[in-house]
Amino acid sequence: MRCGLAGLALSVTGSAQAESQSPTLTKDAINGATFQVAPEAPKAETDASAKGRKVKETNDKPGKTADPLLVKVQVLLDRQKFSPGAIDGRDGENLQLALSAYAAAQKLPTTKSVTREVFDKLAAASNEAVVTDYTITEDDLKGPFRPIPPKMEAQAELDGMGYTTPREMLAERFHMQRDLLSTLNPDKPLDKAGTVILVAAVAPMGTGKVEDRPLLPKVARVEVDKTTKRVRSFSEDGTLVADYPASIGSSEKPAPSGRTKVKGVAFEPWYTYNPKYRFKGVKSRSKFSIHPGPNNPVGLVWIDLALPSYGIHGSPEPEKIGKTESHGCIRLTNWDARDLASHVEKGAKVEFLDR
Repeated sequence: MRCGLAGLALSVTGSAQAESQSPTLTKDAINGATFQVAPEAPKAETDASAKGRKVKETNDKPGKTADPLLVKVQVLLDRQKFSPGAIDGRDGENLQLALSAYAAAQKLPTTKSVTREVFDKLAAASNEAVVTDYTITEDDLKGPFRPIPPKMEAQAELDGMGYTTPREMLAERFHMQRDLLSTLNPDKPLDKAGTVILVAAVAPMGTGKVEDRPLLPKVARVEVDKTTKRVRSFSEDGTLVADYPASIGSSEKPAPSGRTKVKGVAFEPWYTYNPKYRFKGVKSRSKFSIHPGPNNPVGLVWIDLALPSYGIHGSPEPEKIGKTESHGCIRLTNWDARDLASHVEKGAKVEFLDR
């Protein structure tokens, strides 16, 4: 496996400082959020020069505080397999591209923001609560939890690449940004069994075990869109199965072009570093291997492609997916990588789009 990260920057060791709790970011506010448009502009602003101005939605501008409506929309998109990446309740490119993909799939007007049509379609697809209570168990806290050193050589000395904290584990299980998890649960101990916390009501990340993998739908074709930084999967009849944000290649090691196919899938993969890769910050002149785990450089899944040392894989830093470069491979969040790997067939076609 060629792909990896020269530095993982996963040194969270204690309770993180969460954002100030928004008075509106409650279970009822999120579950009951509805689409609203901003009030009409004053008459002085609606002269001839402003004709055709689009009505701006209340969620149109990015902000530092999570928005109840955007939390709801992101959960609903996640359920429909149009992944917004780590659910954070904020506007951003991953959300905008997920909305755009969803609107196109539903044959709705092109948009990168929440519109009445998009919200109504998402809401109609599921009437279940989008955030729900979860009680932390003793099994959740078995760990072991420990810091991950940034240097890959030091990572190779560990006997596992598990989570650094219960907070990191819980956030990833429910497809959430860690700060949002803390914001929704102020002053609640995430390292104590019996604590009831508020989480996104999504299907928890699967184990990757054969008995836990869904039988359908099967993925026969995968598109890697290098322009939009999205990965799309399709069934044999051409039906879109899922659409995920991705980190694809880099200026130093750009992702390939053309077509290839899936050779196989490995859950809980080891990572082997070869000195010929010459990753920045890695000084070792000998090969070394890093144990499996969610903080492994290729995350929890490796989908092997019929290209030397290239694959689609998970990530130890899900909150950066779609926002940073990779080392030439295609990086997804661990939960999206597991979802794709659970459906993709050996021999599935993979096409890299350059448009």
